[in-house]
Order: sequence, then C-alpha cells, then structure tokens
Amino acid sequence: MKIALLQTGRTTDRNMSELVDLYSKRIKKYISFEIITLPELKNTKNMPVQEQQVKEATKIIQSVSDDDYIVLLDERGKEYRTIEFSSFLEKAFLLPKKRIIFVIGGPWGFSDSVYAKADQKISLSKMTFSHQMVRLLFLEQLYRVFTIIKGEPYHHE
Repeated sequence: MKIALLQTGRTTDRNMSELVDLYSKRIKKYISFEIITLPELKNTKNMPVQEQQVKEATKIIQSVSDDDYIVLLDERGKEYRTIEFSSFLEKAFLLPKKRIIFVIGGPWGFSDSVYAKADQKISLSKMTFSHQMVRLLFLEQLYRVFTIIKGEPYHHE
C-alpha cells in the first residue's frame, strides 16, 4: 500500500516548507509516500467560485484512479482522535486498493464531483486553517499515527 497527499498549489512559506519536508521524510521511513502538488489556477481574481471549484475538480479527478481510496480533508468530515485515526488507517491498509490518497482542496473547497468520487471525508478540526497549515498539521498526524502503529514512544496517551 502507498499513501499520497494531493494538494493544490505549492507551499510558499519557506519555514512551513521545511517542516513539510521534515515530516514527509519521517513518514517515508514507514511507507511509500509522496506529495502530489497540482498547479494553482491562474487568473482567478474575476473567476466565479463555482468555476474555480470545477476547474480544480477536473485536475483532482485526473490525478486519482479507481484503484485509489480517496480521503478528502474537509471541514465537514468526520473528526478523529489520533488513536482513532490510527485505527482508521490500519483498516484502510486492508482494503483492496493500491493507494490511499488524502486530498487538500483549494481555498473554496471541493466541488460536488470530487465529493462524489471520495470514499471518505475527515476533518482535522472544526476550526479553519490555511491550506499551507493544513498540510503540516496533517503530515504531523500521519507521522504520529505510524509511530503509534509501530509502538514507538512519540505519542503519549
């Protein structure tokens, strides 16, 4: 099984980018992991929100396959405690899929077509975070989950 994080737009903050790289490297010690970055849409200043969502959806849907288990990181998704998230991930590893792909959408969220394609929605918090911050928060949690699964002393509970 492989894991991927699909995100829209690159991380522009250098400090944030360094931390994303750090956690990405840590995760790769446990599993095949990649970050897929879709280019940001251009000329969106006068583009209606729905049109932006549809264009982003096209890019997202082209980047996933039927062999993927698609998990949207969405404010309306199910919230997990870290231990619960580790159980969720262990169960997902048993699915007949090649890859678990976690998706962070653009600033306006996902279109209906992306929701229809998703297998699961999870939320990191009821609070709103920047898309760049979500990347780091998610990667830290993913790393934490692997330390739990492997019985390593990173997580305390």
